[in-house]
Amino acid sequence: VWFHKPVVNEELLQSLPNLKIVASAGVGIDHLDLRLLASYGVKVSNTPSAVTTATADLAMALMLASSRRLVEGYQMAVSPGTEYFPANWLGAEVSGATLGIVGMGAIGYKVAERAKAFEMKILYHNRNRRNKEEESAVGAVYCKKMDDLLQQSDFILLAVTLTPQTHKLVGRRELELMKHTATLINISRGLVVDQDALVEALQNKVIKAAALDVTYPEPLPRDHPLLSLENVLVTPHIGSATRKARRLMMENMMESIQAGLTGLPIPNEVL
Repeated sequence: VWFHKPVVNEELLQSLPNLKIVASAGVGIDHLDLRLLASYGVKVSNTPSAVTTATADLAMALMLASSRRLVEGYQMAVSPGTEYFPANWLGAEVSGATLGIVGMGAIGYKVAERAKAFEMKILYHNRNRRNKEEESAVGAVYCKKMDDLLQQSDFILLAVTLTPQTHKLVGRRELELMKHTATLINISRGLVVDQDALVEALQNKVIKAAALDVTYPEPLPRDHPLLSLENVLVTPHIGSATRKARRLMMENMMESIQAGLTGLPIPNEVL
């Protein structure tokens, strides 16, 4: 399954009686009905380790590009109407700021490693607390309540999987808890955020900015308000879009398929 295609539904499963495994590219499995697949005796795998480095790099790129207003700056620099660069055109510094990571899995932790090099104060909220050695290695402080993280962070990174529990995890209430100077960065799934509430928060300056690699739907309708706001940076779901990561994803999928067909333990099997 690449880019959620083909759609794995009951019709497809009934047409493939000998199907043994569905190998899905990437980390997210919200597009697959695991109970349905299990009822047909079909195993599932994904490629989590293949995407961690590339996606963590993109998270930092989004944070830096948003804070330093790179897209706006580029447009100013190349605009035919630009006659001078205003001295009061300013961004915000990432170095020394507080980063709140919601979802400290493999990708979230990789981001923390990078953020440490920027001397950022790192807070995190996760279903399970990491051990003290892992926290100490990146200087991360655990927030049992996500609200505490939201209230203290200058940048909030969403790096969770999409589940019924994380659907619209960040809505109007959560946005209002954030600093007015905060930036929301989403590299997980668009539905983790209440998008209508986010538009309102950005328009009314409840928060400062948003940097989104994911939205719903994808792509957004061309007249969607998120696409016209100056304080929003949107990229086309390119967290894993490097040649190295995509090749590794395909290799991981092939390894799982071969194992599934020969009855061997399946690497990265989703249970």
